[in-house]
This record gives sequence, C-alpha cells and structure tokens, in this order.
Amino acid sequence: MAIKFNVIQRGQPGVSGGGQKKHYASAKMTGEYNLKQLTEAIEKRSTVGGADIRAVLYALVDIAPEILAQSNIVRLGELGSLRMSVSSKGKDTAEEVTADTITSAKVIFTPGTMLKKAIKAMEFKKYNP
Repeated sequence: MAIKFNVIQRGQPGVSGGGQKKHYASAKMTGEYNLKQLTEAIEKRSTVGGADIRAVLYALVDIAPEILAQSNIVRLGELGSLRMSVSSKGKDTAEEVTADTITSAKVIFTPGTMLKKAIKAMEFKKYNP
C-alpha cells in the first residue's frame, strides 16, 4: 500500500503576488473510517464483539475531552498521545499574562513509536484520478 499524493503549487510566503511559485507534494486522502468502520475492522482482528468495541471507542471519544480539560495528556499506548496547546498575546511582564490573553487552543497529536516506525516504512505514489 502506498500513500497517495497530489502536486500543488505555492507561492513564497510574505511576497506580494506570491513571488516565485514552486510545486510541492501534498498528501491526498481518498477516504475515511468512521467509528462503525473502525469497529468492524477491529472486530475482525479481535475476539471482542462489535458492541463491546463500539462501547469502548465511544467511551474514549467521551472521556478524552474531559481528561484534556484537566490539563492531562491522553496516552494511547504505541499509537501516540493527545495534549492541549494554547496560543496567546505577548505581554511585557508575566503578571500581564492571564486567561484573557489566550487567543486559541488546540489538541496536538504526537505519534508513538509504533506509528513512527510505520510512517518511516510507508511508500508514496502520485495520485492519478
């Protein structure tokens, strides 16, 4: 199996009109797996029934935001981990930095060792529709 990619053209950042444009590879996603499909795929590789797998996956979806909201990392074994990250306005002193200076929050996924090894072993193929 190979990861498909498209070729896209991008200009130079910060240059009016884009400056000299170059071509780059961009990963092409050709589908997705929802929780039902994940359940079915896991069920084929496991002795656990679909109802139990679905219950665990839905529980993970429910509990992960709560864990992250408590300033904890969600570790998913060799798959990786989820953690919160925030961006804020810069201030001159530490005392001036408050919750009101936070401009955005996002979840960061960090791949685990198994996923990192799998990524290194992946092959790539140009996408031709």
